[in-house]
Amino acid sequence: MLQHFNQYFQEIGIDPTSCQFIVTISGGIDSIVLADLCKRSGFHFRLAHCNFRLRNEESDRDEAFVRSLAQKLEVPLEVIHFDTSQFAQQNKLSIQEAARVLRYQWFDELKNSGSFDFILLAHHADDNIETALMNFFRGTGLKGLTAIPGGTKEEKRLLRPLLTIRRKEIIEYAHEQGLTWVEDSSNSSVKYTRNYFRHELIPSIQKVFPQVEENLLDNIERFTKIYKLYQQMVADLKDKICEKGENDIRIPIKKLEKYSDTSLIYDIIKDYGFGEKQVPDVQKLLNATSGRFVENENFQVIRHRNWLIIALKTPVTGIIAIDKDQQMVRFPGGMLEFNLLSAGKLKLENEANIALLDAKHIEYPLVLRKWKTGDYFYPLGMTKKKKVSRFFIDQKLSRNVKENTWILESGKKIIWVVGMRIDERFKIIPTTRNVLKINLTNP
Repeated sequence: MLQHFNQYFQEIGIDPTSCQFIVTISGGIDSIVLADLCKRSGFHFRLAHCNFRLRNEESDRDEAFVRSLAQKLEVPLEVIHFDTSQFAQQNKLSIQEAARVLRYQWFDELKNSGSFDFILLAHHADDNIETALMNFFRGTGLKGLTAIPGGTKEEKRLLRPLLTIRRKEIIEYAHEQGLTWVEDSSNSSVKYTRNYFRHELIPSIQKVFPQVEENLLDNIERFTKIYKLYQQMVADLKDKICEKGENDIRIPIKKLEKYSDTSLIYDIIKDYGFGEKQVPDVQKLLNATSGRFVENENFQVIRHRNWLIIALKTPVTGIIAIDKDQQMVRFPGGMLEFNLLSAGKLKLENEANIALLDAKHIEYPLVLRKWKTGDYFYPLGMTKKKKVSRFFIDQKLSRNVKENTWILESGKKIIWVVGMRIDERFKIIPTTRNVLKINLTNP
């Protein structure tokens, strides 16, 4: 066991004797064996224990046991207390999931402290078997079938050196070394998903397939290798079809259409916080009109002509500067498309969402912003200026519409109350040679 343990670090290219470790310790047999292996290997480490306050006196017993163990091993100990039940209720999580979230949030805090190199977790091969099965039934896809990551020095500094060791080997080692540990009474309760798989489902499957655990471990290894190859191929494909701009990602629709029946769309959008449930909506954009988009809290995927564009959403309170070369601008009211046309080839359009302006009067950069009190312009067809607020009254606009109206400026002059009326001073006339056409697409 000790040789296998130290070989793990050699395989991932880490010299453990030059590292500082945190060993997560519950008091159960798995983490006790992990701590013992670290001590026998001469590692520099300290223990970290979470008291989730879920089992009353038993939780306090575990903490006391771990404190005693730390003194025996002569290593430092860090302890944190959680009100797990309250956290689960506030965040609408199961107790198991709440404990997991709290635990890993703390690990992140420990990581960010910079006082150590790696966190060691005591997950073993039987945990991996159960995780792979649970992920299969949850429908988590190929990545889920790789189960628990073993960890590398490049990945989050979370390492699991016991992940290929069976639980029966851990028990044998503990008895051989005369180790003591505490039992978590909740481990026998099948109301928890993992315990149901451990105590009922897997034993039932073993009656039909006695080698099911060994077969699953073999499959995990296969799926892990397949997933690594898949990741590399997807990364190469994304590099080929995704064009990175300064502030966005542009994807030619014709190229993406070839892969619309694969997982490529998901693998592209997941990097921007989108989930699998939004893939069908993005697929619809491939056949949508320009200006349609799908969004989440931070990003939008926009159909713009022959492209899909992934970009950060514009802040609602923002003031947007528009340069002469820009052809498209997103904002909370939709999207503006800009085209410079010859007046001789112009087809006149009398639509509120289209502004036709004499290009010779336009000064750049244009400014797109929410209207404010005191704004005025010369509404098309009028020779006198009018306050925008008065214009709204004349148009009998609702408060909601008024609050969400934007204006477009050129040289500190309003040229368009967006989606409503252009300014008389910028209209096209018989001598106009070039026309700036602006098209508003609503969200």
